[in-house]
Amino acid sequence: METKDVILQLRIQNGWTQEELAEKLCVTRQAVSRWETGETTPNPETLKQLSALFDVSLHALLGAPRQLICQCCGMPLEESSISKEPDGTPNEAYCKWCYADGTFTYSNLEELIAFLAGHLSNSHWPPEQVRAYFTELLPKLAHWRSRE
Repeated sequence: METKDVILQLRIQNGWTQEELAEKLCVTRQAVSRWETGETTPNPETLKQLSALFDVSLHALLGAPRQLICQCCGMPLEESSISKEPDGTPNEAYCKWCYADGTFTYSNLEELIAFLAGHLSNSHWPPEQVRAYFTELLPKLAHWRSRE
């Protein structure tokens, strides 16, 4: 999806007219119209404002969502599961369950592995396999590498 389509879709999802979006961003309605037709693209500062206003990542806004994984637990990140900093800005490195408002939920690797083994195991993936998988994966993630 292109940026123009993302902006249009998000504006409509929020129930705003071009004029209302323009007012929120202190730009003209014509600027919003040009973004939505693809004639122009918002400047970097306006893209940041749009990201905050629509509560989506810059990557999603630019129409190029990446497949992110939480750098603490390794789970795939969706727009709805991305953590927030204390000021409300998105932190695309962590999920909202591992990191919230500037605080990490898990203080050590064993605590997290025990939690994952208890919650992800099932008849097809026994706890010992879950534990072995995450014991191999997690130390490779940025959060745990930085603690070495």
